[in-house]
Order: sequence, then structure tokens, then C-alpha cells
Amino acid sequence: MPQIETVRGQVEVTELGPTLMHEHIFIMQPEALQNWGHAFGPCYWNERERIDDAIAKLTRLREAGIQTIVDPTVPGLGRFIPRIQTLNRAVDLNIIVATGVYAFLELPNFLANRGVDAIAELFVREIRDGIDDTGVKAAFLKCAVEKHGIIGDVPRILAAIAAASNETETPIMVHTNATKRTGLDALEALTEDGVDPSRVVIAHAGDSNDLGYLRTIADTGASLGCDRFGIDHFNPMAERIKTLLALLAEGYGDRIHLSHDASCFYDFMVGDPVFANENPDYLLISKHVVPALLEAGASHEHIAQMMIENPQRFFAGATTPAPEPVHAPAPIDDTVSTNV
Repeated sequence: MPQIETVRGQVEVTELGPTLMHEHIFIMQPEALQNWGHAFGPCYWNERERIDDAIAKLTRLREAGIQTIVDPTVPGLGRFIPRIQTLNRAVDLNIIVATGVYAFLELPNFLANRGVDAIAELFVREIRDGIDDTGVKAAFLKCAVEKHGIIGDVPRILAAIAAASNETETPIMVHTNATKRTGLDALEALTEDGVDPSRVVIAHAGDSNDLGYLRTIADTGASLGCDRFGIDHFNPMAERIKTLLALLAEGYGDRIHLSHDASCFYDFMVGDPVFANENPDYLLISKHVVPALLEAGASHEHIAQMMIENPQRFFAGATTPAPEPVHAPAPIDDTVSTNV
């Protein structure tokens, strides 16, 4: 039985249970705290209080039936594994973590002058040996292709990600910009470097209601990250659900990942009125999205497929064949209507 690495060690992939495939716990960069921690009033970070808050939130998530979360917080977002280990000792939850780098244009200074092979070696080390001296091993790779496209240092990052994936047979998550359709650019670059598209999830694909774009991604065998439920800035929830139902009706349920892209704490929201009304909620899918899908005609088998079977297959490494589309009885436009 395939094993998957978690913060608490290996578990059988069949033990992952209901899984949220794209959630953060803390996004908090030390350099920001060290320089602007008091710029907006009292310091926004208290280690014990933040850990206790995360334990409470993740405990509620576990009590709601979620057994595993996949956390793509990598360097560039403030990954700090000892903090995750501390809270995981208090919560009976599988937490799967990543290696890679989160950068839209330029590598951080620490990596800027290192070649592709050297960067790939760092990723491989975190997969095979562990992250620094924590003993925790990464189970997937994370990178980004934002609205700017594949420019600057992004080609080097993608090449290093592909090399590490090919060497270790580890799957890849790519942050993308749905409006600019950069999921296709990311897939082209990775597959040219030998990555099997079935080992890739295009994160934030669910920000789009363009079924043509989503079909093109899914028809390669790659997975669609429908992973920002509750973040209406990018796509209102009603539209996300409508698009998801259309994809299920066409037979793409075996390559959809559900999640919120939530976090217990985002430092970039501190002191910024743009985020004053944000209230990330790990329970939104369980409490609202799943009931809405079922009420609209999705089956319990669809839910199990997206939340249990697809995560297991993604990490186990089984190839997903291209689907035989099953079209809904009525024609569906390439762009789902925004009139709900």
C-alpha cells in the first residue's frame, strides 16, 4: 500500500480520508514581522496565541469529519515546520506539506545565483531527507505562474520543479492566474520537461467559469484546483458551484480538487482595509458547498470522488486516463453565465 509523508510521519494513502487539497495554516514571513510588526499598532504576532487559535480552528475542522489537509506553504509564504509540528501534536489531523518556492518573477536572494540543478537538489533533499533538521518530509512540490507569465526567474523555477518531480516521482501544485489562463503555460513548460500531466494540479483553476479553459486543462489528465471557495473576490461562490456542477455533468469529477485556500492567519491582511471583510473558513465546503452540490443534483459518489478518491490517487501516483466527456442533457456554453 503506498505511503504518504505527513507532518507526523508516514501514513497509508488510503488513511487520508476526507481531504481538503489546498489550505494554509500560517502565512507569516519573519522579515515582515521583524520590520513592520508594530507598524499598525500592537504587534500582530503572539506565538502562543496564534498556535492556540490554529489548534481550535483545526480541531473544529477535524470534528467536522475532515481527516487531512494539504498545506502548500513554501518559502516565499513563510513556511516554518517546527510551528506546524507543535500544533499538530495537539490536533489529530494529517497535514501534508510541500517543498518548492513561491515567486511570481524573481527568486529570493538566497536562491538567485544558484543554478537549476542546485535548486532542484534542495527540493529533492526536502522530499527524501526532510525539511532542514525537522525530520518532516515534503510530499509534493509547489511553484507559481502568475499573470506575468513565464518570464524572469520563472523558467528556472519550473525547470527545477520538473527535475525534482521527475527524480522523486513527486506530484506538483502550480499557483496560476485563471484570468490570464496561465495554467496552460505551466502545463506546457512542465510537460516539455518530462512531467506527466496527471501528476500536476492547476491551483485556482476554479477562479474561472470558462469551461473551454477548464476542459483543456483536464483533458491533458491534469487536475483542476477548485480551491478558493469563499474567496468571492476571484469568483462568487454561486458561480463556482455552477461551474463545478457543469464539470461533474461532463464527467470531469475524477480530476477535481476541492478546498478554500484558507489560513488561520495571513500577515499580508494586517492593516490593509482591502481585506477587512475577509473571514477564511475551513468549514465552508462541509457546511455549505457540499449541501448545495447535493441539492443541485450532484451525487454522494461525486463528493467522495473529489474529497477522498482524487487526493489518494494524486499522492499514490496512479495515472488518470483522459475522460470520456458525458455532456449534460442541455448544451452548456463555454463560459458559465454570471446570472444566477
